[in-house]
Order: sequence, then C-alpha cells, then structure tokens
Amino acid sequence: MRPDIRPADELDRAVCAVICRSGGVKAREIARELSLDHKTVNQVLYRSPLLRELCWQDDDHRWHGIMRQTRPHSGLQEFSGYCGLVGEFLLLGEREWLAALTDGCTNIGRSLNDTRGLIHSFLDCREQMLTLFRDLRDMLGKRCMDWEIAFELRLKRSRYVRIYADVLVISEDKVFSLEFKMKNTVDPEEVLQAAKYSPYLEIMFGPDYEIIPALVLTRAAELFRFVRIGEADAVLPVCSGDMLFNVFNEYLGFLTD
Repeated sequence: MRPDIRPADELDRAVCAVICRSGGVKAREIARELSLDHKTVNQVLYRSPLLRELCWQDDDHRWHGIMRQTRPHSGLQEFSGYCGLVGEFLLLGEREWLAALTDGCTNIGRSLNDTRGLIHSFLDCREQMLTLFRDLRDMLGKRCMDWEIAFELRLKRSRYVRIYADVLVISEDKVFSLEFKMKNTVDPEEVLQAAKYSPYLEIMFGPDYEIIPALVLTRAAELFRFVRIGEADAVLPVCSGDMLFNVFNEYLGFLTD
C-alpha cells in the first residue's frame, strides 16, 4: 500500500505523532517526514475531529500538540480531571485527591451533575487503584511509582469526539484504559464501551504505546477472564478489583509460575 493511501486512522496517528513530538511543525514538514503529499496532510489536519482536539495551529502556521507524546506526558492534565505520577497519587489523602479531581473536572468541562452518585463512583475508583498499586508495589517494587495515572479523561471539544475514560495507567510502553462499573456481572454492552476508546487513544498516545482496554467490576470478587468484544474475534480482560493486578501481569509478565 502506498504511503498516501494508508487507512485514515493510521494517517491520523502518524500525523499526530509528528506534531506531538515537535516544538511546532508546518504541514509541508509533516508531509516530508512521512513521505506524503502536502494535500494529503492538509486533508488529515482539517477533516479529523480528534486532531483538531489534540493539536492547534499558531500564527506562523505551525502545528503544536497540546499533549506531548513523551514521558511524562506534559499536557495530559488538559484532558484529565486528575493526572500525575503514581507515586504522587499515592501520597494524596482522600479529601485532597477528591478536591484536585473535582477542580480538574470543572476545568475540562466534565459535568458533575448527580454529585452524590458521581462522587461515590470517584471514590470507588480511587480505592480500586490504591489496592492495585499496593499489589503492584509488592510485585514490581518502585518501578511502577514512575508510571502515570489519569482519572476522568475527557475529549469533547468537537461535535464528533466523545471520549470518557475512567482511569488510564501509563507504563513505559503501554496505556491501560480501565472502565469501572460498580457491578458483579458482565454486560456485553459494557465490554463494547470499554473497548471503543482504543482507536482514539492510539492516536493520542502515538505508535510507541500499546493500548490495553479492560473492564473492572468492583462488586465482583476473584474474577479474571477474557471476554469477546461484540461479534469481533478480539477479546478484552474483565476482572474484579481484587484481581486487577492480573491484567497488568498479562501484558507485562512480571509473575512467574
């Protein structure tokens, strides 16, 4: 397949990666780096709602990424209710973390309606992540303290982009996208929901990261299995909160028999 007729999502990902790793780049420079024609690059830049969400153009016609595709991901806070290093997150008390999260949600335009139920779900997510990192710290040591964590990722500045990820955990080369439900049974629609953000996150984080979606049922116990995604052949992990470390082990391989 010629470079100028690659699938649209692959083109979006490649163009976004060039922008988000630069200090400002013009369309013709993107075209040269990707061996594309200038017209193709302009079509990608102006037709893609997600790129318009993630990038901006200055008065000199240079494109910039709001979030850099390097660790740590500066700019991630522009799309998150709360983000930081895992070690920083673990040092925050509940009240301090919740205040930071609600302030961040307000800044990114995340609705805080149904406050009682929403705050309960926020705190439930926090408890699950505290349990996860207690487990991972025992298994991995300090390595996971330098990972990044983001709560309430929101992309909704265009009419067509609607992404609401509960929690992202970003390791050296993987992004775990965790969808939390306060349930104990698997709903196929919620499996689809957990999976559907992956193509957008692939563009957001670039080609150096593997996106791993998972569904976490916080009212279940001792649950870890792979579930088919709709009618596709693909599967994703579904687990209870107490078994969430197994999702990370599945892709990072730190446990031995």
